[in-house]
Amino acid sequence: MSGRRPEGLGRYPLSLRRRAVRWERQRPTWRAARPAVIAAALERAVARPSGNWFVVGASRDVRDDRPLAATVGGEEVVVWRGPDGRLVAGPGVCPHLGAALAESPVRCGVLVCHWHGLALRGTAFAGWRPLPVHDDGVLVRVRLDRVGGEAPTAVPVLTPRPDPARSIAAVHTVTGVCEPQDVVANRLDPWHGAWFHPYAFVDLAVVGTPEPGTGDGFTVDVSFRVAGRLVVPVRAVFTAPGPRTVVMRITEGEGRGSVVETHATPVGCDERGRPRTAVVEAVVASSGRPGFSAARAVSPVVRRLLGVASGRLWRDDLAYAERRWLLRSSGRAPDGEPSGPVGRSAPEENRGPREERGGPVAP
Repeated sequence: MSGRRPEGLGRYPLSLRRRAVRWERQRPTWRAARPAVIAAALERAVARPSGNWFVVGASRDVRDDRPLAATVGGEEVVVWRGPDGRLVAGPGVCPHLGAALAESPVRCGVLVCHWHGLALRGTAFAGWRPLPVHDDGVLVRVRLDRVGGEAPTAVPVLTPRPDPARSIAAVHTVTGVCEPQDVVANRLDPWHGAWFHPYAFVDLAVVGTPEPGTGDGFTVDVSFRVAGRLVVPVRAVFTAPGPRTVVMRITEGEGRGSVVETHATPVGCDERGRPRTAVVEAVVASSGRPGFSAARAVSPVVRRLLGVASGRLWRDDLAYAERRWLLRSSGRAPDGEPSGPVGRSAPEENRGPREERGGPVAP
């Protein structure tokens, strides 16, 4: 393929596609994208333990004056920093009369209910009890045993990342009408990249798929489009370390070691009984080039650009996940695609009714 140079760092980070192929003339990938391969990878992913940990947002979003709020499996959760600076998490419903603690301020590390002044300092008090919480420096996770239904673990499953002192991290969150498995299935289908996202990816080839005894990742050679025929060719590997997480790691080429973590967190059902899922994606970019230190010097600008790029991709990918859920829930999934829950399913009280055939699409 033209522009391909993933094996190491060249003199310049960009390559020129000398024999660029038009979108409609690229090689079709539908025969290689076998539903059974994607379904098997999804089945293995959802069977892995999570310890009941759920990603609820970015570490940067935990501010000093208000809590980070999220809903996980229908449970309202708040996270803030206590007087000693450590994270505190717990139910987002005030135990007194039910006020939304998400709307309450934090004063000197104390969350103060704005209805009647109930002050929460991070310890059990007045019927409110804290939840286990973990901050890995980029993402915040909360453990909800009733929602997860698994054997709990003391810490979440974490994947290696580049050195924080030599990387830039950006987090983007979107929410759609689907289940976590639909988000994971989207990420375990690397074949759609150059067809579905031609503004971002070109010259994509899946050169390795999960086979028994040969590993559990999808290896992809792809070029990130910069402008016109200018591209950045890399080799990347997609793995699913947990039931709601897919990690893409660049293993060769520019930015080697950089990762994109996609986490799917069930929110609960909307007013029409449809499941909603939050997609929290962390991009942790690194480079061995001396000039990367200049990029770190303007990291707020770089984070914004990474967020914009992630947002554009997820406008497409969320439509993919929502469409997959719509077909499954209405009994119209194509042959080879599962029409119901894969592996462990959510607790019954967190699941909505099945959509009727021909029902409304996601808004």
